[in-house]
Amino acid sequence: MSSLTAGGKLAGRILNALAEATTDAPGITRVAYGPGERFAHDFVRKEAEKLGAVARVDAAGNLYLTLKGRDPDLPAIVIGSHLDSVAHGGNFDGAAGVVAGLAVMAELVGQGIRLPRDLIVLATRAEEAIWFPLSYPGSQAALGLLDPRALEARRSDSGRTLAEHMREEGFDPDAVWRGVPGIDAGRIAAFVEVHIEQGPRLTAAEAPVGIVTGIAGGFRYVDAKCLGAYAHSGAEPRFARHDSVLGFADLVAALETEWDALEREGREATITFGRVQSDPTQHGGSRVLGELGFTLDVRSAEAAVLERIEAKLQNIFTEIAGKRGVTFEPGPRFTWDPATMSLNLIGRLNSAAIELQMLAPHVPSGAGHDAATFAGAGIPTAMLFVRNENGSHNPHEAMEIADLDQAIRLLLRFVTDFDNALDQP
Repeated sequence: MSSLTAGGKLAGRILNALAEATTDAPGITRVAYGPGERFAHDFVRKEAEKLGAVARVDAAGNLYLTLKGRDPDLPAIVIGSHLDSVAHGGNFDGAAGVVAGLAVMAELVGQGIRLPRDLIVLATRAEEAIWFPLSYPGSQAALGLLDPRALEARRSDSGRTLAEHMREEGFDPDAVWRGVPGIDAGRIAAFVEVHIEQGPRLTAAEAPVGIVTGIAGGFRYVDAKCLGAYAHSGAEPRFARHDSVLGFADLVAALETEWDALEREGREATITFGRVQSDPTQHGGSRVLGELGFTLDVRSAEAAVLERIEAKLQNIFTEIAGKRGVTFEPGPRFTWDPATMSLNLIGRLNSAAIELQMLAPHVPSGAGHDAATFAGAGIPTAMLFVRNENGSHNPHEAMEIADLDQAIRLLLRFVTDFDNALDQP
């Protein structure tokens, strides 16, 4: 491995400083619209200003760091991600993408390269839905697309609204409510997000960087129930039982059968029962269980796959109800749309990887990212994943700065090749 670029060294230094300042054993915590996120935004801003970037903040607190190009009338290249984290999480989820953008800026400045168009590093707010039960409120607000009702969402730790927290941090939720954008979608030539991979594909491929093909959409039932009838475990004969456990087991088995069928067809999806519980005041070792609660999370980058699984799910509910004498109450349903990455930008990233003789396989994203907001708004969007062991949303994220440096090299080639010329000042 060759030595780190100057940008890579800067990225490592900034990430170390963020970790030190926001440590919350056993990991780090940067609460959305809280002190950790505030520190990260302030720190990143100061580092960008040292490079000569111009900083501004929108009504929602998203941070735009602009390195001026030759022609300010050309739409900008935007590199962005978020700086908040889950509680006791890892240091790289989100932050690695922001510092990668700063590293590219540092390389351009250090090499005396002035791009034809502006380069903007965007640090969004509140991407992690653990704080507010919303999909990408920061990036939605950046484009003027945040549903005004989202401002009434309450933060999980404080119980206070998004609007209150925005105002407390010095921002303008009234402007967000009116849909005032922080950046015009028509002024963005390309949005690129760098992010640690949250799964094992790049590690398995022994590749430092991957080019993302699409971001999964999905649907989630957060308070579903299988309802049967409580009964004595010895006295209730099989023919008379309405056993919620067996009904739920049938549901799991039937959905796994559907998952098997999809995989045989080469279609990708994930199906997860994240929480399964019964009422401890009602269940017991000598009772047939009458009620079982669960969550169901289904994801795919293909809208047709999601529609197929949803239709199958409704049929399964009906079949099991007839067989087991139980009923299903799925409860509230939350959905989010898949996001397709720009084929043009994927091609440009491929070309850059070939020029650099870099292995950069194509990989899907099962998790959601700010990039989905930009793609959904019709902005040409791409993502790069950086190899990372041990997943994310935990203190054991294991991204190597050398791997992030490969993403920085790839991004640098991408932005300098974007207009097919290197413009020297």
